[in-house]
Amino acid sequence: MIIEGYAALFGVEDQMRDVVRAGAFGATLARRSEPLPMLLEHEPRLLAGHWTDTREDGRGLWLRGEIRDDLPGAARVRRALARGVDGLSIGFVPLVTHRSAGVRVLTEIELLEVSLVAHPMQPLARLTARAILDCARPDAKPAATFAGRAQARLNFAREFIRAA
Repeated sequence: MIIEGYAALFGVEDQMRDVVRAGAFGATLARRSEPLPMLLEHEPRLLAGHWTDTREDGRGLWLRGEIRDDLPGAARVRRALARGVDGLSIGFVPLVTHRSAGVRVLTEIELLEVSLVAHPMQPLARLTARAILDCARPDAKPAATFAGRAQARLNFAREFIRAA
């Protein structure tokens, strides 16, 4: 199964009062020679796959990865997806930060892993699509998308920011 989405959004304050700046992942992505681990809830023993396409764009850190059935966390990730879990969260070490107006601004990050989570610290860090790809059909389309919940998440994020 292939999944994709945004694990971090640039310039958006999260629930820990962190803001990731555009370019924060550039150096770590350039250094990385191995695919990024895909975990469930940041639990190292629940490796479910790898993020094979990871890049920064104008919105944030976008990634696409494959859940591999031969890995220990794959079955649990599939069950979580079936229950509607679609949050993404970055496991990272902050390398360069500064404080501004009470928030921690992350300008360089060492990215360790990205997890599927029920409650992401950044409410809009979500899967945007998932696809069950059939090898006989390389043109297969996503089996389901999470885009239908986008407006509800946007409203939630606006309320969250107002309350902060």
